[in-house]
Amino acid sequence: MSRSAAAPPSPGPLATFALTSAQDVFGLRRSAQQVAAALALDRQDQVRLATALSELGRDRLGCAGLEVSFALARAERPDCLVVTFTWTGGPAPGGESLALAAKLVEVAEGTEPGARRVVVVQPLPADGPDAAGRRARLADVLREGVRSTEADTLRAQTRDLIATLAETRAQREELRRLNEELEETNRGVLALYSELTQELETTNRGVLALHSELDDKRRQLQEASEAKTRFWTNISHELRTPVNSVVSLSRLLLAPGSPPLTGEQRDQVGLIASSGHTLLSLVSDLMDVAKAEAGHVEIRPAPVDLRLVVAHLGGLLLSGHGHDGVTLVTPRLDRPPALVTDETLLIRVLRNLLSNALKFTRRGEVRLEVTAEPRRDPPGVLFTVTDTGVGIPAADLDRVFEAFYQVRGEHQNGRPGTGLGLPYARTLTELLGGSLTLTSTEGSGTRVRVRLPDLSRTDPKGPTDPKDGGGGA
Repeated sequence: MSRSAAAPPSPGPLATFALTSAQDVFGLRRSAQQVAAALALDRQDQVRLATALSELGRDRLGCAGLEVSFALARAERPDCLVVTFTWTGGPAPGGESLALAAKLVEVAEGTEPGARRVVVVQPLPADGPDAAGRRARLADVLREGVRSTEADTLRAQTRDLIATLAETRAQREELRRLNEELEETNRGVLALYSELTQELETTNRGVLALHSELDDKRRQLQEASEAKTRFWTNISHELRTPVNSVVSLSRLLLAPGSPPLTGEQRDQVGLIASSGHTLLSLVSDLMDVAKAEAGHVEIRPAPVDLRLVVAHLGGLLLSGHGHDGVTLVTPRLDRPPALVTDETLLIRVLRNLLSNALKFTRRGEVRLEVTAEPRRDPPGVLFTVTDTGVGIPAADLDRVFEAFYQVRGEHQNGRPGTGLGLPYARTLTELLGGSLTLTSTEGSGTRVRVRLPDLSRTDPKGPTDPKDGGGGA
């Protein structure tokens, strides 16, 4: 503490002693240790205080009127012990003594002109006795007083030195132990870090290898898909010409102007014609699906008159479904919803769904419903195809959108198909930015919902995987 520091206010000394001889200085040291112990200072603070007071007393010894007083003071910090040296005549305190004392305790030297006093301030522990208890303890110790010889002082200093050395040795041993533990911990941390680094490098290599493998698989799948599309396109193109020839020649043989055929020949030619039509339909489906999957279907949005679309589908399908017990129900659409989309692709989607429903319905009805959805984002139109047909088993609902997959069972007998209708309809729906979902109960019928956005308010989306969906045949 600097020499100009101010001492805390004191209510008055509890005891004052005159220092006139070396014997008094020795007694001051002993008194200081007893006072410090009574005020619950730790061992090191006791030694510091006693040493500082002894050094200051020895420095001032010989000054006229030298006295030392003890008091308790409360400042803006914990309570303090205040020890004040005063004298009436003599030289100023030695700088070396003040510097030594200042290293041990807080020392304040009077700054007023002619001031002859030095104040030592020792903060007291906050968890000690209260102020009244401290004053009582301090008064008891100072009341008894202590007389000490130089030999007693030397012995006390020796004990303090031995205790300090022992404490220092213990602290050094504790520090050595802590350093060893820290080094051991550091070695463990370094070993763990090295192990984690190796594991991380191994994992990174595995991840890189997995990424490389996945890239290879992706390229292989892409090449396989492109090869499949090329195969479908090429084989469909190559098959269409001979199949057209078979169908055309069959028609010529069955035409009224052709040479007469026997009944058996007519039946055989009719079978050829029917097979040719089936094969031609398969080839057309293959080409359509290949184009859709390859992204070669060009979308031409335009305003669609849904009344004409429904009328066209009704006229196309009413005469060709071949079941007298099935009714095709289409909406009147006096006020049809507005829709901008590709009319050709829309007709293909609805034709596939209606044909599929008619094919697997023996009795009852197949119904088409058209509903505006102005509150959806973006607005659009919902097309619903419902039938009372054979339905789809629950186990097959997750597979009916696979190309060429057909539900097996007795209810399929006499209903030929390629397994391409539903996949093709879903692909086209997604190309138009919409979604196709299906629900079905075996023996009760099937319901397919097609939601198409108004393309005047959005852009058509590419093919995506539907979040929900299910069967077909």
